[in-house]
Amino acid sequence: MVRNGAASAAFAGMASGPRANALSDAAMSITHLGQTSSLPASPDAATLDYVPNPRTGRAYLVRFTAPEFTSLCPVTGQPDFAHIVIDYAPGETIVESKSLKLFLGSFRNHAGFHEDVTVGIAERLVQEMAPQWLRIGGYWYPRGGIPIDVFWQSGEPPVGLWVPPQDVPGYRGRG
Repeated sequence: MVRNGAASAAFAGMASGPRANALSDAAMSITHLGQTSSLPASPDAATLDYVPNPRTGRAYLVRFTAPEFTSLCPVTGQPDFAHIVIDYAPGETIVESKSLKLFLGSFRNHAGFHEDVTVGIAERLVQEMAPQWLRIGGYWYPRGGIPIDVFWQSGEPPVGLWVPPQDVPGYRGRG
């Protein structure tokens, strides 16, 4: 079901022929695109929107980068900062970027250890979107003098998929 007629027309216009019919006929639920949306109160309250993959059957990679990601330390309540990189090879759907931005922003008031936050983001995307493959790199800035980098992936990337390096340099301090 499409909740936004303008979004439906835009998706149908992305392709022609049978692919256009598949896109417009697919069950979609768009809650943010083309709408005014508030930042969710928590990651659990956030709604991620997914739309049909316009290039099914092709091995390609989508990258999202959030260089100013924040969450809260679960012990002190102080803010933690990270550079998050999400790479995925789509399956039948792709994540809508505005909903992903709001989901990531909902961590601003969420208390969690770096490992839990990073892997939790990836696991939710894998569970809901069912990509062919997904990896995440969480490059956390130092607190207490120790930077923490957290990496997770859902398995081996598909054969033939070009997977560029994430190229986020390790923390070097004042070096």
